[in-house]
Amino acid sequence: MNTVNRILAATDLSELSLHAIDRGFQIADEAKAQYVVMHALGLEALGPLRDLLGGEAENISGKIVEQQRIILQSITSQPARNRGVSAEVRIEGGLAASVVPAYAAAANVDLVVVGARGQSVLRRFMVGSTASRLLRKSTCPVLLVKNRCEGPYRRALVPVDFSPGSDLSVGLVKAVAPTADIVLLHVFDVPFEGMLMYAGVTLNVVERYRREARQKSLAQLHEIAKRADLGPDDYTAVVVRGGTISRILSTRKNYDCDLIVMGKHGMHVTEELLLGSVTKRLLSEASCDQLVVVDKRGPSAEPA
Repeated sequence: MNTVNRILAATDLSELSLHAIDRGFQIADEAKAQYVVMHALGLEALGPLRDLLGGEAENISGKIVEQQRIILQSITSQPARNRGVSAEVRIEGGLAASVVPAYAAAANVDLVVVGARGQSVLRRFMVGSTASRLLRKSTCPVLLVKNRCEGPYRRALVPVDFSPGSDLSVGLVKAVAPTADIVLLHVFDVPFEGMLMYAGVTLNVVERYRREARQKSLAQLHEIAKRADLGPDDYTAVVVRGGTISRILSTRKNYDCDLIVMGKHGMHVTEELLLGSVTKRLLSEASCDQLVVVDKRGPSAEPA
């Protein structure tokens, strides 16, 4: 069973990243997990000024670190925010894109929480910066927060492709959102359907293939739920035919899901989830938070 024992929230102290801190507190409270909040300053930017600052460079850097530590400690000590959870505050001088994934790996973090929204995700997180490197390299799941934390997640959408990562996705959503209703979604197409139609296969035959594919997929969804110890009232199984992106988005809207849980490795959605068009569209078009689940057996084989 997936467990979340140590959570890391990465913040730049912007409003959106404060939502991520709040979400981290909420999950840490439910999971009884250790919680670390990190602010990376990127003091390498002072490099060009060091010659001008001379012997004062280190002193100025130290003052900046201490000032930001005080600010972050003030934020995390607010009772209305921390839910009684005591958070460890870390201020790092390096660039977030380097220090966050390095710390997550070294400290055996189970979940990283970062703020993200709309196009800013693509500009700030997905192109060579913190979340991009976490998503591409980390063996740790990453939660991208888009909304204010109003309480535990209510309903989580889990698109699955029946790869081994599908079970990981369902297991992790139970750890991150244990009280949420779960919607298991599979988007299918009949193999070579276009070729069959072109070759003169009747629509009745194609429709039969579609029904068979749907029934097989439903059975597989129920098997995944069974392996995850989900009861009949804990989840809804949905099988639809069509375009992956549009079906994920429409299902999220139809079931009013406030979290999408996606695997890093697998077929269809998950195969190009991190670097391809599927990710970019989901991150820019889906208005809810998104949890990227990482199969620890896969990232070491990824190209840099």
